[in-house]
Order: sequence, then C-alpha cells, then structure tokens
Amino acid sequence: MNSKTDFQPIYALGDVHGRMDALTEAHRLIARDGGSDARIVHLGDLIDRGPASRQVIDYLMDGQAKGRDWTVIKGNHDHKLPRFMDDPGWIDPGPSTENTWTGDQRNGADATFASYGIDGAFERPLEDLHAEALKKIPVEHVRWLDGLPPWLLHPAGFLFVHAGIRPGVDLSLQSPVDLMWIRKPFLESSADHGALVVHGHTAIKHATHYGNRLNLDSGAGYGGPVSAVRLDRDGAWLLGDDGPQHMQPGPAE
Repeated sequence: MNSKTDFQPIYALGDVHGRMDALTEAHRLIARDGGSDARIVHLGDLIDRGPASRQVIDYLMDGQAKGRDWTVIKGNHDHKLPRFMDDPGWIDPGPSTENTWTGDQRNGADATFASYGIDGAFERPLEDLHAEALKKIPVEHVRWLDGLPPWLLHPAGFLFVHAGIRPGVDLSLQSPVDLMWIRKPFLESSADHGALVVHGHTAIKHATHYGNRLNLDSGAGYGGPVSAVRLDRDGAWLLGDDGPQHMQPGPAE
C-alpha cells in the first residue's frame, strides 16, 4: 500500500435501508466537511425495511449521472432485487436458513415493493407479485443494482466492502457471498488484513473502529442514523453536528 500521507480525504457511509432522510443527512454532513464534490463510498444495503428504497436508488443514480464522485458497493439486500426479477423463487446462499427474498419478512422486502407502488408483498402469491414487479420496477434500477461492484480498494490502505472479507484469503479469491454476508470469522478476527477494512452489514449502536476494521452500520434499517466518516492522513473521523470526532480503536460491541 502507498503512504497515507499523500491523498485527498475520502468519505464513507454505512447501510441506508430505504432511509432517504438519513442518507441525505449523511450527505449534508459530508458536504459541510468536505464540500459538494467530496468523494463518497456507500457501503451497500440501499434497500429494504425503510420506506424510500426507490427514492434512494433514484437519488444515487442521478448523482452518478451528474458526475458526482460516488461509489456504491453492492450489499446483500441490493443483490436480492435483481435475483428476484430473474427468478422469484431464488434462494440466497448467504443466510443460515433457506428462503426467498419475500419468504423471510425480516428482510423488509415489503417496504421496497411499496416504494414502487406494489402493496401486500407478504400476502400475495409469488407469481402475482413477480408479474407486477416486472411492470413497475424500472429495468434501469435492476441493471444498476446488479452492476454494483463488490469492493473498492483505495491505494492509501482502505478496503471498502459491504460485510467484510474471509481472513487470510487473497482479495482476488474472496467469495462474493462472503463479501456480502460474512460475519463471525471476520468480526472475530484480529488479523492484519493489509488494509483497514471499512464495512457495514452488521448493525451496532454506533460506528466503531476496531483497529483492523471500521464498522459503519449504525442501524438505519431499525431507526438509527446513516453514519458518515472521513478518512484522511490522520485516521478516521465520525461526522456529526458537533463536528468531526476522531475515532480511536475500541472494544467490540
């Protein structure tokens, strides 16, 4: 990795889960700290649970189309919608229990469908739901979600990924399922991964720095904020109304 002393600050924010209000608040904090042209990495899980999944996708697609320096990493929830559109009976290999996107209500797929004007997702026959989804969910949204990258490696020593990585496995050999789903083997590892892994996926009370990784999922899908962090030559800074707070490595929650 290159030295961290010679690069422009980069910003990252955690899981959004259909919370347009929380996303725009995170962007407001970033713009106040780094200006309207700040480079931002979004760590995925844009959809499900919150009320505005469609609006979140529209907002991010529009920003990219206007030339904003926004990278969006694919989260496990983002992966579900394109797979549903291809095959409503698709089973995600990531969870410990086999189910379709709509088969496990904890996914919050009903909120995503509702944002597209499709109601009663959990009460309807799968074929009927799929037929309406094909009519009402823009193909541009499906293609955009499906094309999101699984990770971004910054030359200053930051690896942005939704869930994490399998320790000891080269980045080029990482499983896409692990990148979107991994928890225990990654979260419990104290290994030096060769870069600070900046991730979301596992909701905690507050964005936390663990030394070898930085978790930014502060539970937007459950009413929490979308946490935004500045990464610069002096480390990681959590943004808030009181100004940026330097994040020191601390214990796991």
